[in-house]
Amino acid sequence: MDNPIKAKNILLGVSGSIAAYKAVDLASQLTKAGANVDVIVTPSAEKLVSALTFRSVTGRKAYTEADLWKTEEHVVHITLARRADLMVIAPASANSLAKLAHGIADNLLTVTALVIRCPLAVAPAMDAGMYDHVATQENLQILAGRSVTILGPKEGHLASGLKGKGRMLEPTILFSAIRFILSRTNPLSGKRILVTAGGTQEALDPVRFISNHSSGKQGYAVAQAALDAGAQVTLVSARTAITPPYGAELIEVVSAAEMHTAVMEKVQQVDAVIMAAAVADFRPASSSEQKIKKDATLQSIKLEPTTDILKELGEFKQQHPKLILVGFAAESENLIQNASEKLKRKNLDIIVANDISRSDRGFAVDNNEVILLFRDGSRKEVPLQNKENIAREIIDNLSPLLQS
Repeated sequence: MDNPIKAKNILLGVSGSIAAYKAVDLASQLTKAGANVDVIVTPSAEKLVSALTFRSVTGRKAYTEADLWKTEEHVVHITLARRADLMVIAPASANSLAKLAHGIADNLLTVTALVIRCPLAVAPAMDAGMYDHVATQENLQILAGRSVTILGPKEGHLASGLKGKGRMLEPTILFSAIRFILSRTNPLSGKRILVTAGGTQEALDPVRFISNHSSGKQGYAVAQAALDAGAQVTLVSARTAITPPYGAELIEVVSAAEMHTAVMEKVQQVDAVIMAAAVADFRPASSSEQKIKKDATLQSIKLEPTTDILKELGEFKQQHPKLILVGFAAESENLIQNASEKLKRKNLDIIVANDISRSDRGFAVDNNEVILLFRDGSRKEVPLQNKENIAREIIDNLSPLLQS
């Protein structure tokens, strides 16, 4: 499944807010992702950023108030509305929100918003006092009641020099939100997938722990691919520096025990589990409550096994055969043999086998090369490529099992 933004027609409305300059970045990101972006710039927004600026990043005409009254295009607002897959107004000023809430159509942007048949999302941007005002809050409630998606705003420094809630979400976040909105009707819509990611940490003392080289990149990519396919995603993640994908329910854990608890609490609510996390096999038998001093005598560390989450999931699957289980096998030798044995032993539907003996793939890098092994004995080799593409391969091969 490709990025849901690709080839979509997105209508971007830009109203009069100092955040209008950020809309240029958003338009650029959407265009680079393959979208056809039509921009409507209100008269107020034109005072802050020109239509020509948007045209330079989208490669398409940007529409202004003057276009509403030209005769070259037949009923321009109808044309724009009919071809849109999604309309996003970013920034959405207090004035524009009020017009949208009460059906006022006195400019090209608001008259177009009245005739769209696609989803509408707005990203409010204004000073904190304007955002907190009862009129603005009531207008947002009206719009939310009409299934308009409200994106933000967030707290931060505002153009007035004050600090408060009213700052428009950053373009990267808006891009992710648009990606999520456009994915909701994709083939896995209504399916629920739990994904685990990252490497667990097993404490020796308050500052030291035993862990592994997992960065969480592959697990997070799998979560994003599942969202792109339309699924509802719960991401159970160990500590990682990666921003979680927009739209996923994030459950943060540290240790293998915490991950085990989180997964087993959620498993009855999902259709599939993808165990991409690198869960520690062992943990210290005891953890010091105080930091172990450097000059302390420490001749050995006694370890004990952690709970085998994937094995327990396989046992759960015996009583719930509709659950689809996907595991990972990170091996440094006998890749196919070890992965095949793990597939059978843990009652999996698919196992993703990857060779971690190579430095250019696997842990903590952007690329991977895997072999997908299936319950029926078949296999599929996925050549070296970025982890986003690997994740899409995994979800593409999981989809028929979920839809059957």
